[in-house]
Amino acid sequence: MKLPRVMYSFYEHRLRRALTPDELPHHVGVLVDGNRRWARQFGASAEEGHRAGARKIVEFLRWCDELEIQVVTLYVLSTENLNRPPEELSALLQIITNLTRELQDEGICRIQAVGALATLPPQLQEQLASSARSTAGNPGPHLNIAVGYGGRQEIVDAVREVFEDAASRGESLERTAEALSIEDISAHLYTRGQPDPDLLIRTSGEQRLSGFLMWQSAYSEFYFCEALWPDFRRVDFLRALRDYARRQRRFGG
Repeated sequence: MKLPRVMYSFYEHRLRRALTPDELPHHVGVLVDGNRRWARQFGASAEEGHRAGARKIVEFLRWCDELEIQVVTLYVLSTENLNRPPEELSALLQIITNLTRELQDEGICRIQAVGALATLPPQLQEQLASSARSTAGNPGPHLNIAVGYGGRQEIVDAVREVFEDAASRGESLERTAEALSIEDISAHLYTRGQPDPDLLIRTSGEQRLSGFLMWQSAYSEFYFCEALWPDFRRVDFLRALRDYARRQRRFGG
């Protein structure tokens, strides 16, 4: 029993040593997928799966802190997820509320909620706002918690804000449409002012983005992992980073 554990630790250490700081991504996005499937394997409830997923998020952020990853975006609740059965949704929202409190207490990151936050229950909105305020000066990664998030909705909201800002300046609809640029939309995204993700990881074996960071991921590298999110290990993360380090990024060129 001990030999495999020793070999595993040695392999993990070797992976880590092979990664140099200049090879690591500045911004990592993760679709934390597979909580419910993980729970079903053990005959457990969806709520227990989501709790296991929340524990993994805390662990994952410690890894990112150790590796000095600057920005992390985690897709924890989509706009479609808001249509789940009321009992499951209520439990999931409470788990997210508790997660933000735990991260706030851990003090290992700066928290920012990204999404259509007005669609969330007031208690969760208040907790997200409180966590953002209290962690603003923390060291460690800047954490975007994508909650009540939809990539299409983000783009719609950004375009709407562009036109609202133009209207407040007295500009005509025609003039605003004519002058609209990529930079205008980027400046009104939920993640405005942040670097686009270098690497997007999805767990659970699914190979699609499900609307995650649709605008920002135009030139991101993608990595799909078979492990369900609660089973995602540090060695899995290091493998994803090794794979990223071996790629040649072209940015459309």
